[in-house]
Amino acid sequence: MIRLESYVSGRWFAGAGRPAVLVNPSNEEPVAEASSEGVDFGAALDFARQSGAALRALTFGERATLLKAMAKVLHQAREELLDLAQVNGGNTRGDAKFDVDGAIGTLSAYAVTAEQLAGRLGDRKFLLDGDFIQLARNPRFVGQHIYTTRPGVAVHVNAFNFPAWGTYEKVAVSFLAGVPVITKPATATALVTYRSVQLLVESGCLPAGALSLVCGSTGDLLSRLQPQDHLAFTGSNTTGAALRGTAGFAERGVRVTVEADSLNAAVCGPDVGVGSEVWSTLLRNVVQDMTQKTGQKCTAVRRVFVPSDKLADFEESLVDALSGVVVGDPRTDGVTMGPVSTANQLRDARSGIAALAQGNRVVVGGAEAIDGKNAPAGKGYYVRPTVIAGANASTHDLEVFGPCVSLVPYDGSAAGAAADIGRGQGSLVSSFYSDDRAWIGDVVAGAAPWLGRMLVCGSKVADMATPPGMVLPSMVHGGPGRAGGGEELGGERGLLFYMQRTAVAGDRVVLGKVFGTGE
Repeated sequence: MIRLESYVSGRWFAGAGRPAVLVNPSNEEPVAEASSEGVDFGAALDFARQSGAALRALTFGERATLLKAMAKVLHQAREELLDLAQVNGGNTRGDAKFDVDGAIGTLSAYAVTAEQLAGRLGDRKFLLDGDFIQLARNPRFVGQHIYTTRPGVAVHVNAFNFPAWGTYEKVAVSFLAGVPVITKPATATALVTYRSVQLLVESGCLPAGALSLVCGSTGDLLSRLQPQDHLAFTGSNTTGAALRGTAGFAERGVRVTVEADSLNAAVCGPDVGVGSEVWSTLLRNVVQDMTQKTGQKCTAVRRVFVPSDKLADFEESLVDALSGVVVGDPRTDGVTMGPVSTANQLRDARSGIAALAQGNRVVVGGAEAIDGKNAPAGKGYYVRPTVIAGANASTHDLEVFGPCVSLVPYDGSAAGAAADIGRGQGSLVSSFYSDDRAWIGDVVAGAAPWLGRMLVCGSKVADMATPPGMVLPSMVHGGPGRAGGGEELGGERGLLFYMQRTAVAGDRVVLGKVFGTGE
């Protein structure tokens, strides 16, 4: 069985002690083991901080070359990584592509961003925030805000559902900002991350100390973070809140960004006709978010709000669309949805479905056990695609991280839609389907404060709009409230988490030469 090692202080380290066992969620057979016991996290952090000088020394153009090289390495190993995602993640091939290609695409996208920065800034390694601000009657005395790279390390703690994309979307932004990374994948699905880091190390494209890997527990790693360090965490809101309360963050001001639970929604506008192109797009997006990655996406639709007079029609359309879903071992022909990734996720999904169903009507699916196609009887972490009609106390509070949505009627008004969005207490993304400009204007104004991203889909863009569950490198990813309150990606905006904004006041001529503004 494969033993996953950590890559710290510039070398591979096989942890001691009793390892955690990684399994194939389709049949529960062991596929690898991992332990980080014995890793000297203090030394690992020191090594990354000291070696990070080499990464900071690179120009934006050189960082573009690095990101391109990384994307090339992963692309060349794409088929191997897809196979590992099926074995250790329970992914269909399409789901595995979504993850692995997302990683490659994000590295490539940030390479383009790096080239654009290089074209604009030349060899300058810091960013300007706005123009000179006159600070006195004499226009010669001015102020300028700048962003410079913080000389720390970024610790990335990632979720189980995207071991490729979740890893490299964070790495791409950190590297472009000039900050070295210690990445920690969720142990249960770490095989893809482990192999990808192994390939990058073997390729020789990484500057020394730029990328470290922890396979297993974080031990005392997080408690050792210092004021110039960063933590980017993806996981539960409860864990995110606990991390913010530890000494490193509460006392030393370690920067933290959290992407957490999210009760995302899809809203059908009152003008959308049954069977129209916009209606079909809404239906397609809901089905895709329910079944892609078996609903294990932080951006997946969890609540669907439909005007009361159209609810029965949408329910019928949704049930019909889900009737063709085949649940089973994703390596089997004809299977369109695999298992959830872990035994804990199976337990939580079933108990969550049962909670949502209390006092409501289970339209299709349910919490009962199911055997997957071509899987041993009673083995594998399979969940039925589930639609629950109605709302109870759990609908706006409990996220079932699996193939389950709540179908909820509303009055069709923009105010009603925005109010229902807000009941989720903060989401990563929600989507709105309408051609009514007045309704769209009102719902954007009312719902945006609760959302990190909005998709507004009308008939003119229905055939070109990306699904709401797809995170784009150029758009901010994160959300307020229970979604964690953090931000990632967003093109150049993502760099700012890893940089320090400083106000500099002085002589316009001197600062103009220092900052390269030519004044």
